[in-house]
Amino acid sequence: NDLPDTPGLLSRMGAEVFATFVLVLLAGGAAVYSSINVIGAGALGVALAAAVAVAAAGTAVARVSGGHLNPAVTLGLTVAGRFPLRDVLPYWLAQLVGATLAGLTLFLATPQSFGTALQLASQRDVIALAAQGFAEHAPLATASGGAIEVSVQNALIVQAIAAAVLVGVYLGVTGRRSWAANPLVLVGLVFGGLMVVTIPLTNGGINPASSFGIAIFSTSWALSQLWLFAVAPLVGAVVAGACYRLVVTEVPPALLDPSDEEDAAVTADADTLVDAEPDAAADTTSDVATDAEAADEEPTAPRD
Repeated sequence: NDLPDTPGLLSRMGAEVFATFVLVLLAGGAAVYSSINVIGAGALGVALAAAVAVAAAGTAVARVSGGHLNPAVTLGLTVAGRFPLRDVLPYWLAQLVGATLAGLTLFLATPQSFGTALQLASQRDVIALAAQGFAEHAPLATASGGAIEVSVQNALIVQAIAAAVLVGVYLGVTGRRSWAANPLVLVGLVFGGLMVVTIPLTNGGINPASSFGIAIFSTSWALSQLWLFAVAPLVGAVVAGACYRLVVTEVPPALLDPSDEEDAAVTADADTLVDAEPDAAADTTSDVATDAEAADEEPTAPRD
């Protein structure tokens, strides 16, 4: 095997660029084109696209970079003590680059006539269909004609809690004691489920890089509200990482893998044997010394 045991930082960054690009391209593209009722995917389709992207792209790069695809996941792992602090900024940069390239791809690939058919003023208005927002820009507000308004507080809570759940699941299924055969598939399923909840309120989100990659090619309102979709998921990630570090200590005996117990038993037996060898040697030396003393004390036979 000519591959290094631990990929270099540039290799890991490249993997994060690729995986985040796939996520934003699939989820963002589904969100843009879901506005066409005949061929659009709808909210469930967008959630499915996001779930598939995380599961597939995350699994593809899991052995290289860990398959974070999300600055919140990277931060949560760091707070939990499972990722080096020095690599946080490079990972964030890679994720932002991947998301930006995906946003640019959508901006350039979407036909100009698409916006015209939807009576949108510009190409930026088209990309804004996938942007996250609150208040009058929340999907619920748009669908209800303003009767329902998602406040800043509502958006902060849902984004922070959703990110905490996502990071908590990632930490659990990728941990050393996890029995998950393909943990990133489980992370993808959870991410898709969270998207179903967050799309009506904020048009998704939960990923600062994804929100950034879409917002910079959208109209000005998306950029003005971007701060919330950067701050709230990171706050949720810190909470999840801190809770994981505080709560997860020793695994209960009932949850231990039998093979681990056998290994522990073998190790214990080996230690016992090693500890016993000096004692055995000491006992042998003692027996020899006792025999010698007994020989010296034996009475000398009388001479004739």
